[in-house]
Amino acid sequence: MLNFSTLPGSRRAAGRACLFGACLLSASVALTACGGGSSASPASSSGSATGSRTVAITITSGGCAPQRTSYPAGPLTFQVSNKDATAVSELELLSGERIVGEKENLPPGLGGSFSLSLDPGEYTVYCPGASTAKNTIKVTGTATSAASTDVHQLLATGVSDYATYVNTQVGQLVVSVQALEVALKGTDLLAAQNAYKQARPYYERIEPVAESFTSGPDNLDSDIDARDGDVPSNEWRGFHKVEQGLFANNSLTGMAAVGDELLSTVQKLQALTKDLTYQPAELANGALDLLDEVAKTKITGEEERYSHIDLLDFASNVEGAQQAFANLQPGLTKIDASFANQVATAFTALDTLLDRYRSSTDASGYVLYTTLTDQDKTTLSQALQAVAEPLSQVAQKIVGQ
Repeated sequence: MLNFSTLPGSRRAAGRACLFGACLLSASVALTACGGGSSASPASSSGSATGSRTVAITITSGGCAPQRTSYPAGPLTFQVSNKDATAVSELELLSGERIVGEKENLPPGLGGSFSLSLDPGEYTVYCPGASTAKNTIKVTGTATSAASTDVHQLLATGVSDYATYVNTQVGQLVVSVQALEVALKGTDLLAAQNAYKQARPYYERIEPVAESFTSGPDNLDSDIDARDGDVPSNEWRGFHKVEQGLFANNSLTGMAAVGDELLSTVQKLQALTKDLTYQPAELANGALDLLDEVAKTKITGEEERYSHIDLLDFASNVEGAQQAFANLQPGLTKIDASFANQVATAFTALDTLLDRYRSSTDASGYVLYTTLTDQDKTTLSQALQAVAEPLSQVAQKIVGQ
C-alpha cells in the first residue's frame, strides 16, 4: 500500500484498497494543459490554434475520429466538441495504455481543449462509450525531447507523473462533487442521480490517497466512501449515504447537508494531496492491492448496493491500477521487456472484456450490475486474476533500481 508517513499528521487508514487513475505525462510528453482541471466551454470557443497544429475532434454517439490521421511532432492543441453523444462525455489521448491527455465533463453541445507537445509515434484517441471508441493518429517528424534511457530516471519520471495525475483527479473530484452538491439542493431526482454517477470515478481512481490521511479526528476515506455498516450509524456520511437517499429512498430529503459535508471533505483532501511525493514500489504494491479489493468487493456488487453501478467502480479501479503500472512500464521494460509486455497484455484483455458491458443509456456508461449473470462475474474474476498474478511481481523487479 502507499506510504505517506513523511507527511506531518498522516497515518495509514484501515481496511480499503489502493486505486489509481489517469491524465499522465510520459517522459517524452510535456503536458501544457490537461483538460481535467478546467470547466467545459461552448464548443465554438474552444481555443484559437489552426491548421496542422490543431487536432479537431467531434464526439458523436458513433465515435470521435479526428479530422486527420497524421500530425507533425511538437506542440498540438486538441479541440474537442461533443455534438450529440449523451452517453459519451470524455476524450482521452493514449500513448500505448497511458493517458497522456484528456478532456472530461463534455455533455452534448459543449467543448474544450488541451495542449501537448508530442514526440513521433502512434497515439490512440479514445472516447469511452462510443460505438467506435478508438481511432489511431500518427505523429511524424523529429522528437521534441530526448527521453532518458536510464532505469532509475525512467522510474523517477513515472513517479513524478503519478503525482501530477493525482492532483488532476482530485481536482476533478472537487468539481464533480460541487455539481453533485448543487443537484442535491434542487428538485430533480434524476439529475442528482446522474451527478452521483459522474462523480464516482474520480474518487475510485485515487482512493489510496484518502486512505492515507486523517485530519484531526477525521478519517477521510470513511468520511468520503464508507458504506452502511462500515462505521457507526451516527458517523455514516459521504458518497454512499447520498447513494442510499437517491437510489433506495428515491428522495432528495436530507441530502443537501450530506452534500455540503462531502464537498468540504474532498476539498480537505485536495489541500492535503497537492504536494505529495511517491516511490516506485508504492505504485506497484498499491495497484496490486487495488485489484485485490476489486476481487473482494466490486465483483460481489457490495460497493454500489443501491445504485448498482458497480461496473463503473470496477472499471475505474482497473483504469487506476493500469495507469499506475503504465507509469512504471518504461523503466520496467528496460529491466524485463517480455515481462512488462505480459502485464500490459493482461490489462488490455481485461479492458476489452469490460467494454462488453458498456451502456449508451445509463449515465454510468455501463449496464447495471444486477444484469450480470454468474458466468459474467466468473469471467471478470478470471480476467482480473490474470492481471493480478504477474502484477504481483512488479514491485520486486523495480525495488532498489
